[in-house]
Amino acid sequence: MPQHFDAIVIGTGQGGPPLAVRLGESGRKTAVIERAAFGGTCVNVGCTPTKSYVASARAAHVARHAAELGVQVEGPVSVNLEQVKVRKDKVVAQSRDGLEQWLRGAQNVTVFNGHARFTGPHTVQIADRDGQIVEQLSADQIFINTGTRAVVPPVDGIERIRHYTNSTLLELSEVPEHLAIVGGSYIALEFAQVFRRFGSHVTVLVREERILTREDEDFALAVQTVLAREGIEFRYGADLASVEPLQADGSGVRVKFGKGAASLDASHVLFATGRRPNTDDLGLDAAGVTTDRHGRIPVDGQLRTNVQGVWAIGDINGRGAFTHTSYDDFQIVAANLLDGGSRSVDDRIMAYALYVDPPLARVGMSESEVRASGRPALIATMPMSRVGRARERGETDGFMKALVDAQTKRILGATIFGIEGDEAIHTFIDIMTAGAPYTTLQYAMHIHPTICELIPTLLDGLKPLV
Repeated sequence: MPQHFDAIVIGTGQGGPPLAVRLGESGRKTAVIERAAFGGTCVNVGCTPTKSYVASARAAHVARHAAELGVQVEGPVSVNLEQVKVRKDKVVAQSRDGLEQWLRGAQNVTVFNGHARFTGPHTVQIADRDGQIVEQLSADQIFINTGTRAVVPPVDGIERIRHYTNSTLLELSEVPEHLAIVGGSYIALEFAQVFRRFGSHVTVLVREERILTREDEDFALAVQTVLAREGIEFRYGADLASVEPLQADGSGVRVKFGKGAASLDASHVLFATGRRPNTDDLGLDAAGVTTDRHGRIPVDGQLRTNVQGVWAIGDINGRGAFTHTSYDDFQIVAANLLDGGSRSVDDRIMAYALYVDPPLARVGMSESEVRASGRPALIATMPMSRVGRARERGETDGFMKALVDAQTKRILGATIFGIEGDEAIHTFIDIMTAGAPYTTLQYAMHIHPTICELIPTLLDGLKPLV
């Protein structure tokens, strides 16, 4: 007979744990099931460790350029990756262990370790590492929060080489001599800059004709310019045909391309070619929960699946594959289920950042999307070289762009590529979320000297988008 709970949360990514705690605080007997490390992708192999590496890489970069600010650093700057990794592991452990302790100490919450699989719409079995069934649970409400994993494409010869994903690359203790990165989007570019600053020769292999195909071309080109200036090489139209090891022990890699293109030899190769939802081993068929062709679980505005009493939150639902969207999923579910609210993910304004240095941050629509919509709009751009704070710090790369609906005066979207752009973008996010006209932000008095103080001036320059 299954052990009955009021609610079951499967997975402990960004949205699952706070939801479990809120459910327990509401008086619901709640089970949390985690098969691996607590904290999911963000804490273990995503935001927390990678941004720790970004911080180390920036420290090295600033030290190398300290003389430009009149600061003398004796001798060449080098990076000890083993020490960087030790620091990263400590930061990760603090977050992961703190989260687990919080859950295990939460009111009305029981934590189970193991792999969960549905056996029916509201029944779940838990298997240990050997595949033995150790628990059977049932619940009226079940919340799936199982995240995603890296995808390695089926390249000919892949089984013969040592290759890395965003997870396994973080376990290196020595800086690669030459890191080849397959992919041209966010994960690829962040790792490219980090390891170039660590001292690696880096080549980015991009299948398309440019990086960052989701972004406007002018921003993609600006990011490429910054990275290329640091010594990162780009190879476009790179259609991988096969890979093979350079050494008998499987180390090193020769990457071969189609159409007779010259091959590339590297010491290490990272595949940053997308992620796959962790839904294929959950027994969703037994529950009657549907997935799309990508393995994502379709949900409605309140994050409910097609099965009554089953929700899907986080990366697996296709409503945004970011830590902050997962947390917002939790807030939406909690508001509707526990607080009598009527929130909907359909009302969410998408925002995110690319953590190269300087960062690229965006909210809402891009210029390309606004043009495709055909609506009358206003546009303004401003180089970061006009921002006093950027000049004072000697970091003037990038520019800002804002787009406004010409009729409603509401902001349609904004992008900032520049120093502290990931923070400054929130001025736009807040105004857009409030549904206020752009003039609210245009007439605001901002503190000097900051990055945000030039945003009203940016909006002063709005002109018709033609």
